[in-house]
Parts: sequence; structure tokens; C-alpha cells
Amino acid sequence: MTLRIAFAGTPPFAVAALSALAARGPVLGVLTQPDRPAGRGRVLTPSAVKQRALELNLPVLQPLRLRGDAPDAVAARQQLRDWSLDLLVVVAYGLILPPEVLALPRLGCLNIHASLLPRWRGAAPIQRAVLAGDIESGVTIMQMDEGLDTGAMLLRQTLPIGPGMVAGELHDALAPLGAELLLQTIDGLQAGTLHATAQPIEGVTWADKLTRDEARLDWQQPARQLDRQIRAFNPWPAAHAVYAGEPVKLLRSRVLSDEAPPGAVPGTLLGLQAGSLAVACGTGVLGIDELQRAGRRAVAARDFANAEGTAAGAGRCFS
Repeated sequence: MTLRIAFAGTPPFAVAALSALAARGPVLGVLTQPDRPAGRGRVLTPSAVKQRALELNLPVLQPLRLRGDAPDAVAARQQLRDWSLDLLVVVAYGLILPPEVLALPRLGCLNIHASLLPRWRGAAPIQRAVLAGDIESGVTIMQMDEGLDTGAMLLRQTLPIGPGMVAGELHDALAPLGAELLLQTIDGLQAGTLHATAQPIEGVTWADKLTRDEARLDWQQPARQLDRQIRAFNPWPAAHAVYAGEPVKLLRSRVLSDEAPPGAVPGTLLGLQAGSLAVACGTGVLGIDELQRAGRRAVAARDFANAEGTAAGAGRCFS
């Protein structure tokens, strides 16, 4: 039996799941957020999911919201009813589904969440896992309810967070894993072999939205904390500091030592060590491997040091 499936999603993370669904069988339509201004020119730009849906020649709905009596919300809900859905797949859509939408599909609404629930419910589970120093992440397929990522779980799979892995790399690893797990879930639901399990009460943590302010580095912090910030905020909002009066993005790093040289002021450059730009921290020494000055391309630490002179910037400071 061919299921009647629609899809709701917005960012690049959701594209792999949409592509996998479309390759498996018909997708009746796609909901995604309205086009938004993007880039320096603030050009109105479709979401990654809309772009992929158009490539697949799928109908696209872009209501501002699904709740309430606004014409676009009413029309979107009516279209969902007209599709007589067996299943609605939701991946980082960005809009709250009202109870009447959750109740429409015969098999309910499935969500791909980029964490091992109940850890890291919320908007930024990938970045929060890296920031917290978690050694593993993963994907959970859950049956959606009215709560925020509180639905019963159908499948989960773990993925190690490798040493030095940045959030962008973890994102790119979890997206196809989520797509693969989604197809397994649909097969299990069709066969009647898969049953939902309530999330544990213990172990709930919340993944709040990212802000630019929390990406500002404080060199009084331990090197290990700063390393996690740099990796968690790559690619956005990018960890940043000030060097020679100019803002600098710090993109890749590693911990060189858990002890800083005696008397080293936090933020002081200590020269090149093992190819990294060594920086004294409140505790330990952080190695910067890649960084980017405003308006310039990202460069490796050695190239940055060469541009600063043979002393590799030693004695200068980040602030």
C-alpha cells in the first residue's frame, strides 16, 4: 500500500529527508516557511526545502502560521485535509502544528530530531551537544504531540562526536542518518512491527536558540570551554574575538595544554605550537587552527602567523 505523505521542513538539515521520501514514493506536497531576506543584499530567498521541492516538482505551501483565521493558515489547513494524509513528516519546520493538524494524518505526524531524546529538546540540539562536550549525539524519530519535542519515540540511533568535530560537520552527518532512520520508521509502521515508547522522565535538557552574544570568547575561561565554543558555533554564529583592534572569527581549534605558562595573561599569543596559534587562557592553552579576519577569507594558523611576521604574533593579545 502506498502511503499518502506530505512533508514540512525549512532548513538544509531537512533536505536529505525530503529527498529520501521523494525517492521512495510520491510526496503530495511540502510546507515550508515563507521566503526571507538573506545575504548582504537582503534578497528575498526561498528556504533550502523549497528549493529542493521545486527541483522535485512538488506543490509548495508557505503559510506564515498554521494557527488562527488568517487566510493563508485556513488555506493550508484545508489543503492538508484535502490530501487525506496517512502521514505528515516534520523536520525543523519552524512553525507550531496546532492540534487539528496533528490529528489529521491517519498514522500521525513524525518528527526527525537531531539528538538522543530526551536530551537536548529544543531549537539547537546539535550545537548544544558540542558546547556541552557530549561525546555522542544522534537522531530520534518521534511521534509528535502538542509538547516541544516531548512525543513518544519510535527509533533512535547514536553517532559519535569525534575529536575536533564542529557543529557543521555533525549537522552534515546527522542529516542523512535522520533520512535513513525515517524510511526505516515508515517501513516499521506499515508492517505494524514498530511501536512508540514514551520518553524517559529523567535526563531532559533544553537546547535554547543560539545568540551572537554567547559566541564572544572570554579568554579567562578554560581552554577546553573555549574549544567547545569555537566548535559549537561553527558555522554560525562563529566564535569571535578582537585582534589588533579588528574582529576575528575563530573557526577551528584544539586544546594544547591544560596548564598555561606561569604569568601568561589570558588572551596572549604564545606563538606557533604544532601548527596551531597558541593562546593562553584562564586555564590551559588553546590552539587556534583556522581563523578569519573581517572581509577576508579563512586561513590556517600558520598563514595567519606568517602574515603577522616571524614572531607569529607572540606577545600580542586577543581580547
